[in-house]
Amino acid sequence: MTFDLEHHFVSTNGITLHVVQCGPPAGPLVVLLHGFPEFWYGWRHQLTALAAAGYRVWAPDQRGYNLSDKPARVADYRLPTLGADVLGLLEAAGQKTAVVVGHDWGAAVAWWLAAQHPDRLTRVAMLNVPHPAVLGRALRRTPRQLLKSWYIFFFQLPWLPEKLFGRRHFRFGRGALRGTSRLGTFSADDLRRYTTAWSQPGALTGMINWYRAAFRRGGRREKIGRVSIPVRLLWGRQDAFLEPILAELSLQECEQGQLTYFDSATHWLHQEESAAVNHLLLDFLGGA
Repeated sequence: MTFDLEHHFVSTNGITLHVVQCGPPAGPLVVLLHGFPEFWYGWRHQLTALAAAGYRVWAPDQRGYNLSDKPARVADYRLPTLGADVLGLLEAAGQKTAVVVGHDWGAAVAWWLAAQHPDRLTRVAMLNVPHPAVLGRALRRTPRQLLKSWYIFFFQLPWLPEKLFGRRHFRFGRGALRGTSRLGTFSADDLRRYTTAWSQPGALTGMINWYRAAFRRGGRREKIGRVSIPVRLLWGRQDAFLEPILAELSLQECEQGQLTYFDSATHWLHQEESAAVNHLLLDFLGGA
C-alpha cells in the first residue's frame, strides 16, 4: 500500500514546525530528524518505506529550517530546547512513546532524548553522528577529527558563514553536498529543492545557530549520559566529517547497542544506500 506525503504545521514547545507525515494514522509513530544542511526532504526514501510497512512517520523541518519557525536567539537552539520540540511532537500526535531516527544534528537530538527521556522513546537509530560525549573527547584529543571539524569553529563567527554559504546562489552549500557524497547522490532537482529551503527568510542563520548554541555556554556543553534503550548505529565509513572509530566508541555509551558500517557510503548514507538502510531500520523496529 502506498501513502501520500501530508504537509502539516504543528505547534510544539512554543513554536510551529512544518512536519511531513506519511502512513496509516493508527500506526506506531516514527519521528525522523534531519541534520545540517537538510530538511524533511532528506528522508524522502525512508518516509514512504516505513509508511508502507505500517508506521505513521513524521519528518519535521527542525527549528531554524525551511518552513518551520526560526527563533532569533542563539540560545533557542540548545539541545534541551531542540529535544523539547520533539517531545512536543509526540504530544501533538497523541503518543506517549515513539521511535526516533536521527541523522547528523538530528542524531545529536536523538542521543539527547534517548539519554534524558528513555521513557518516551521505545528505541532509537543514529546515522553518522556519535554520542556527544564521544565527539567532545575526539575534538579535544584527536587532531585528525579536529581537522575534519574545522567548519564547526568557522560557524562561530557572526554573519560571515551566512554570507559565504549564500553567495552565488548557495554555491558553497551545493558544493558541500555534492563534494562529500557519492557521484549522483544529489540530482539537479534535489539541489533546487535544497536551495529553495535555504532561501527561506532567516533559514541560514537558524541553521548555523545550532552550531553556535553548542559552543556558547562558557565552555560547558550539555552532559549526556549512557543510553539504556535499544540503539541502532548506521555509519558510512567514507564520511568526510567524522572518523569511523567514533561509531565503535559510541557503542560503549549504550547498554543495548548495535553497529553496522557501510564501507562505500559517505555521511549521506540514508540517501546513497536507502534500500539497505530501510531494511536495517525495519528489522530494528521489528514490524508495525
